[in-house]
Amino acid sequence: MSRALPKYNQRRVAVIGGAAAVVLSGAVIAGSALAGTPAKNDGATGARTLAATGTITCPDVASRLPAVPASAKAEVDRNLALLQTQIQEADKRLRDTVGQGGPNFVDNAILGPLKDKRVSTVNRIATAIGRMAAKPTGLDALAPCTLNGGGNANGGGNANAGAGSAAGGNANAGGNANAGGKANAGGNAGGKANAGAGSAAGGNSGAGTITCPDVASRLPAVPASAKAEVDRNLALLQTQIQEADKRLRDTVGQGGPNFVDNAILGPLKDKRASTIDRIALSIGRTSAKPTGLDSLAACTLTK
Repeated sequence: MSRALPKYNQRRVAVIGGAAAVVLSGAVIAGSALAGTPAKNDGATGARTLAATGTITCPDVASRLPAVPASAKAEVDRNLALLQTQIQEADKRLRDTVGQGGPNFVDNAILGPLKDKRVSTVNRIATAIGRMAAKPTGLDALAPCTLNGGGNANGGGNANAGAGSAAGGNANAGGNANAGGKANAGGNAGGKANAGAGSAAGGNSGAGTITCPDVASRLPAVPASAKAEVDRNLALLQTQIQEADKRLRDTVGQGGPNFVDNAILGPLKDKRASTIDRIALSIGRTSAKPTGLDSLAACTLTK
């Protein structure tokens, strides 16, 4: 009996020791698993970083102008103020569209349209000066602007998809959610191909054509001295529609729920408004200036 008891105690100690080892091993494994789990806050930090917008910077026009004739000063000042308004509007659109669009969204929907507006406005300034003095040249080189700072320009993205969204722009922005940023598929090479119903629900589905009101039929009699300029701008209106139709085809599968409005129809309206304004000014130099033509600027997407 005296010998059996120690053996029993030895067996009991061995069992207890083995159980303790199992518990300890489980704790180590659990600790390792928890240590390997990324914190959720990391994703949130990434989202804030990638969604940063930056600001738009444009060359100064006023400092590049020659002496402005007194008779042109009011018009020049009005257009210089308009240049500032255009920058402010573009900055607002930049903030309002964080998370939208494909890899070139900012260029296509914000910087490109801003450049077009500035070209028209700078040209009006040059024309106003040129009526009474030598028309300044080279001002159109001041039209392009740049995006400074953070980034929804090229691959910014709505960062809920981690590093994958950096390849696809402002990825998870509504309509083109699972496709635009290649994000939720972890860098899915399919990209736009997997858009499916998401793209149809919001982004550019590629269906339809752009239809705009006819301007020529709404004009009064055009003075002979204005005919060449009016005809040139009427032709430009057609070119603008063709360019917008091409952009519609080229951006199939891109963008959030308002992509076509923000990147195509909105910029087209701005271009047409400037062109129609030039037509009205041309006629108004030698005749009554037509009014109400600005209502013809907006176009629609016809399915």
